[in-house]
Amino acid sequence: MNKKETRLRRARRTRLHIKKMGATRLCIHKTPRHIYAQVISPTGSEVLASASSLDEEFKQEVAYGGNIKAASVVGRLVAQRAKAKGITKVAFDRSGFKYHGRVKAVAEAAREQGLSF
Repeated sequence: MNKKETRLRRARRTRLHIKKMGATRLCIHKTPRHIYAQVISPTGSEVLASASSLDEEFKQEVAYGGNIKAASVVGRLVAQRAKAKGITKVAFDRSGFKYHGRVKAVAEAAREQGLSF
């Protein structure tokens, strides 16, 4: 197994557990240059809120999307957009990535804005 297959296996296991709970999930994805966050409905059929390092609102605050500062801005934006739609409780889906660095920054910024998970 290579590194990507291992990460996707961990992600699949986590998503199955979240689906059994029937919770709205905050799903993240990261690349070396960007980070993306989405709030997805319990059925998985609809994206309720999203933010990424490619958004215009993001680019006004931060120039580069591949660092911890950028990740915290994305976390703050997605939490604000979710709260505007009335979502306050989510399950954190880290997509198999380690809870470290940029992933941790997104989670902490979302918690600071009022999302609970």
